[in-house]
Amino acid sequence: MNNYLLTSVITGLLALVFAFLLRKSIVKREIKNEKMKEISGYIEEGAMAFLRREYKYLAVFIVVVAIAIGVFIHIQTAICFVVGALFSILAGFFGMKVAVKANVRTTQAAEKSIKEALTVAFSGGSVMGMCVVGLGILGLGILSIIFDLDVTYITGFGLGASSIALFARVGGGIYTKAADVGADLVGKVEAGIPEDDPRNPAVIADNVGDNVGDVAGMGADLFESYVGSIISAITLGSVVNLTSGKEAVFFPIVVSCVGIIASILGVLMVRVVKGDNPQRALNIGTYIAGILMIIGTGIFSKIMFGDYKAFGAVIVGIIVGLSIGKITEIYTSADYKYVKEIASQTQTGPATTIISGLSVGMKSTVPPILLISVGILVAYYIVGGQSHATLGLYGIALSAVGMLSTTGITVAVDAYGPIADNAGGIAEMAGLPENVREITDKLDSVGNTTAAIAKGFAIGSAALTALALFASYAETVKLQTIDLLNPLTLIGFLIGSMVPFMFAALAMEAVGKAANQMVEEVRRQFRENPGIMERTVKPDYKRCVDISTQAALRQMLLPGVLAIIIPIGMGLLFGTEALAGVIAGAVGTGVLMAVMMANAGGAWDNAKKYIESGVYGGKGSSAHKAGVVGDTVGDPFKDTAGPAMNILIKLMTIVSLVFASVIATYGGIITNLFK
Repeated sequence: MNNYLLTSVITGLLALVFAFLLRKSIVKREIKNEKMKEISGYIEEGAMAFLRREYKYLAVFIVVVAIAIGVFIHIQTAICFVVGALFSILAGFFGMKVAVKANVRTTQAAEKSIKEALTVAFSGGSVMGMCVVGLGILGLGILSIIFDLDVTYITGFGLGASSIALFARVGGGIYTKAADVGADLVGKVEAGIPEDDPRNPAVIADNVGDNVGDVAGMGADLFESYVGSIISAITLGSVVNLTSGKEAVFFPIVVSCVGIIASILGVLMVRVVKGDNPQRALNIGTYIAGILMIIGTGIFSKIMFGDYKAFGAVIVGIIVGLSIGKITEIYTSADYKYVKEIASQTQTGPATTIISGLSVGMKSTVPPILLISVGILVAYYIVGGQSHATLGLYGIALSAVGMLSTTGITVAVDAYGPIADNAGGIAEMAGLPENVREITDKLDSVGNTTAAIAKGFAIGSAALTALALFASYAETVKLQTIDLLNPLTLIGFLIGSMVPFMFAALAMEAVGKAANQMVEEVRRQFRENPGIMERTVKPDYKRCVDISTQAALRQMLLPGVLAIIIPIGMGLLFGTEALAGVIAGAVGTGVLMAVMMANAGGAWDNAKKYIESGVYGGKGSSAHKAGVVGDTVGDPFKDTAGPAMNILIKLMTIVSLVFASVIATYGGIITNLFK
């Protein structure tokens, strides 16, 4: 048994043990306020009910795809696919199970101090982070040992993770945004009641949505990104073999193990930092994890390769990831001019608010794409791409691994946000003192910024990982170049470029339909039960939860299935070159759509919050109502369609890689008819 693989298994188990200890520290806190306990119970019940029903749908999908893989490819690949799918499900399930227990305990801790509340919320997010990296590296380590690092089989693990991530992200995104839009349009705009007001029938569904979309969905998303980056580097490393051994294969695994240790230490640092500034505490933990990661990677690069070239590629990924995160913050934070410009446009109504937000989103694509482009070039040449093309592509794959190496703490910081958001909602619904809500609002505000930065990381890593997986596909089917003068390749490129637009349209349409049902239900309850507004009648929360659940599960299937069928269909009908064009087109437009939608949505959201701070008339003003409309449009942008783009392009690429041998053998059915 290889020592590196054994180390990966041990490191994965260490992360899971750490997650268990964090969970234990959270659940031992007794909830004393019965009203808070009741509200938290509604949220937990709704969240777990959604997951149980979602997993029933996914079980059928997993079985069908596993049988297809077993019949047409290898039974070993099918086994890896099932393990990848199950581990992705477990990562989201464990993270959300703890999140719905941490939210009410964060509210309770906020009655003492902001430091105490941060500790609970961040511990809840850290469970998610440690489960993602722990299950990811544990699964890869065990399967690599069992199948002797045969990448033909191990790619199935990545396909399983990607498939579940897409369904979880789309389903969770539809759920949360249907509830959010319904709650905002009727509650805030029409009824004029505050956010998280217990009189709003959609308020529980909205809080449930924070968990199924931003915790379980996000966890499955980053689990897939994390696993995909490692698999792409392992696949190219198996082709490279820089030395007589397999150092190029093992190095990505080593980098990931170092990243897990660094993330654990970073999480512990957040818990011990003194003071009442949550952003500072989170930053210190993240920076320490990054510094430890850099030091460890440099040491192992020298030990394994005798130089620092591989280390350089990893550093490029880290720098690009941090830079994209900062740029995302600039375009989506109210501390900078872009959000303030959108807020200013709300004074002339919703139309100018929408126009301004779209403009900001489109402009925000420029810096990340330039950064990713520079990162690709530097990573390619720093490892030796000028003399060995595959070696350069391996460098790009390593930069993606570097970008995601500290996923443990990145996810922890991201998942902390929805927990803090839920805590604020519980405080509002339970009627706690204003000082408690001020603390939870401050935590939530920091969470919005950290979530935007995490989205930047996810987008950057998606581009690099998809490119590396694309290179692996090209190696497998022996494709040296992509000729756009070839009509088959050009057709594939155009169809691939269209897929993200079609996918986004389906996701947005699903949110619109579900939100329409939610709006009608909330209006009905207000109309038929006037006592709700007078607080003499309790709203029917369960009905709203059911509407979001049914809509999400019904609408998530088509986009997910299309992402798998389109690349396989194009390859079988038109051959390997046409499929290469599909991948290239999808990656190009998918990355741009992801950046634009995420940043436009985030900017609209924070423009609304900026107005709520007191500018342009504050809450209830015409500017605020226009801001709410902008935020409502932006919700499915940033939390449904936008994040799903990252998974879409990686899923299409890894599907192509897994089925590459089948397509190379049987592909080109239509083109062969004309030969």
